[in-house]
Amino acid sequence: MSKAKAPRRTRAETPKGFRDYFGPEVTARNEMLARIAAVYHRYGFDPLETSAVETVEALGKFLPDVDRPNAGVFAWQEEDDKDWLALRYDLTAPLARVAAQYRNDLPSPYRRYAMGPVWRNEKPGPGRFRQFYQCDADTVGASTVAADAEICAMLSDVFEDLGLGGDYVVRINNRKVLNGVMEAAGVLDPSEPERFAEERGIVLRAIDKLDRLGEEGVRALLGAGRKDESGDFTKGAGLPDAAADIVLAFTAARRDSGAETCAVLRGLVGASVIGAEGVAELEEMARLLEAQGYGPDRIVIDPSVVRGLGYYTGPVYEAELTFEILDEKGRKKQFGSVAGGGRYDDLVKRFTGQVVPATGVSIGVDRLLAALTAKGRGAETVQGPVVVTVMDKARMAEYQAMVGELRRAGIRAEVYLGNPKNFGNQLKYADKRGSPVAIIQGSDEAAAGVIQVKNLILGAKIAESASLEEWKARPAQVEVARADLVKTVQAMLDDPL
Repeated sequence: MSKAKAPRRTRAETPKGFRDYFGPEVTARNEMLARIAAVYHRYGFDPLETSAVETVEALGKFLPDVDRPNAGVFAWQEEDDKDWLALRYDLTAPLARVAAQYRNDLPSPYRRYAMGPVWRNEKPGPGRFRQFYQCDADTVGASTVAADAEICAMLSDVFEDLGLGGDYVVRINNRKVLNGVMEAAGVLDPSEPERFAEERGIVLRAIDKLDRLGEEGVRALLGAGRKDESGDFTKGAGLPDAAADIVLAFTAARRDSGAETCAVLRGLVGASVIGAEGVAELEEMARLLEAQGYGPDRIVIDPSVVRGLGYYTGPVYEAELTFEILDEKGRKKQFGSVAGGGRYDDLVKRFTGQVVPATGVSIGVDRLLAALTAKGRGAETVQGPVVVTVMDKARMAEYQAMVGELRRAGIRAEVYLGNPKNFGNQLKYADKRGSPVAIIQGSDEAAAGVIQVKNLILGAKIAESASLEEWKARPAQVEVARADLVKTVQAMLDDPL
């Protein structure tokens, strides 16, 4: 008789597309978010926390960058009432629900910021996870573009406060201007908004590939289509050359000043009413930002910003970090986008039936944290706790008393709670924890009323030093009276070495 197979052990692995965050990463993220929150608070924004779960109906029928119904979300159906629920895919859809649900209680305009994880049910890849953090700030109920300008100014201040001055630019465009260009190019008919929808989608996607394909590749996509190096053919928008010229001129319209850029755009939109309205909004934003001291070194009007234009209804903005990093092949490249947003006046309308103006920005937390790390401006290395070692298990109460004194003095500390038989393992544990100091008291020290205080940082420096001469006057371990525990430890922690 064959022997029954033993049950397979559960595999200890992170689900595909997800990751774990450990102490230093969590601490660095929290410190960065606290600094961002301080800027938002300074601007008068209030924090908001919403449920991680929303009804699919409340989330809406599309993601900002996906046109398939309910695509990209983790959803399930409730057994009792048959409602579909889903993990939030961003922090904007929950805000729209809150703004509608509590519209009679909230101030108008309502200014809020939110920070937390979101989930996307998408194919994972290198650096692309199904759970990631976002940090948003939005104003709901303000139709003036002064609200959009304020968001851009606040975003600029965030980067300045994080030490990225000179290494970023906030770029602004306007969906209405693009609509005016589309109208001038013959792919938008104001009397029939749905007409040419397919062609407009192709144009948007083509413009978004300008950096990768260059003008020639984009022109091909605006026209009959493009065949790539593998031979695959991508259908084009079918624009005549004159219309393609208008679209490409739009992407290249940026000039040295906002006023000059807007003058070029006004000529491109021609007789389009919606286009002229968009140019006027850009001119107003440029005027407001200039009055506050935000010059083109920080915030610029840039028509090449098109990402997400299908989602927004007016001004759009994107923040890019301009310093260079090395890619996986060792080639230099610009770090790129870390934040984006714009005006989305139609989102709350799904709940209320009325247009509710709204504008906001979302920061990609993981990318911004990676950028700070690359620039050496992330959080400092987190110091581990002082470790009180255990030489005699029968004296655990006294060891706990030591830890209590240290904690009450504001010093991070812990008692070693593993097997105390091997003292060397206790010091290895302290080393793995990044502990700066270890406290040692055996029965002899206890009888004499003293403790040994071991400076682990100094000990490490002595161990790696080629000569001990410079450390002779500074022993790594000292014996002090038990009553001097806190004073001695604090002095070691304050010593810069």
